[in-house]
Amino acid sequence: MLRFCPTCANLLFVEEGDKGYRFACHTCPYIKNITRKISHKKYPKLKEVDDVLGGAAAWENVDSTEETCPKCEHNRAFFMQIQTRSADEPMTTFYKCCSMACGHRWRD
Repeated sequence: MLRFCPTCANLLFVEEGDKGYRFACHTCPYIKNITRKISHKKYPKLKEVDDVLGGAAAWENVDSTEETCPKCEHNRAFFMQIQTRSADEPMTTFYKCCSMACGHRWRD
């Protein structure tokens, strides 16, 4: 748990003093001796991870083209284009093999 200086509101640091450990402010002369064990754990709630490519539903209504799969050599692949970089750079083309047995994904 973070402790803040009651005088100047800056972060207090733990340092070793004459009588054990103490909280000390690096900005002002505030010092407070630590007389008891202080422990507090707080785990932040992580954000949900979004699938930027739209997940499995993104491949439902896409077109196919003549593109050879690098894994199974099938000659057709589904494709979609997404702007992954800045607007002045070309779009990234993502491919998915049309062969149901393979389903390999790659990008160009």
